[in-house]
Amino acid sequence: MNLVVRQELSSDAAAIHDLTRSAFLNAPHTAHTEQFIVDALRMAGALAISLVAEQEGEVVGHVAVSPVSISDSSEGWYGLGPISVKPELQRKGIGSLLMQSALRLLQEQGAAGCVLVGDPAYYSRFGFKRESSLILSDVPPEYFQALSFGPSLPSGVVTFHEAFGARG
Repeated sequence: MNLVVRQELSSDAAAIHDLTRSAFLNAPHTAHTEQFIVDALRMAGALAISLVAEQEGEVVGHVAVSPVSISDSSEGWYGLGPISVKPELQRKGIGSLLMQSALRLLQEQGAAGCVLVGDPAYYSRFGFKRESSLILSDVPPEYFQALSFGPSLPSGVVTFHEAFGARG
């Protein structure tokens, strides 16, 4: 598989929208608004990291990372997601490659840590785990996970960018 991971280009926006929609089309536990969230994050200038996986000129994967706020005023924390892979290419390592690339970039940029909402069985292999000191309202605690890049862990309520409320 000849795969390239690179920064999003402005010309990728429509392909990312379509990819994200198709990646979450049959996913459980979703309102199917992920493509609108990515669009809204982009429009707000809130995509701290936006990487695509490209295969033979086609965008086949995407990961978005945006800043989050924590009620204890901790700085340098980010939320990862949505992460999307073309349905017929899922379970082939593209999502893992995007995750590793995004986490490496966050660390290189001096981020304090990263949070996400997702399946603990999947995301634990990247070092994410449930941290009882961090709370995300209206999400079952076991699905809200964190990865600290340093020795300290914040304590408080986490708020994702308002773009996560986008509905279309």
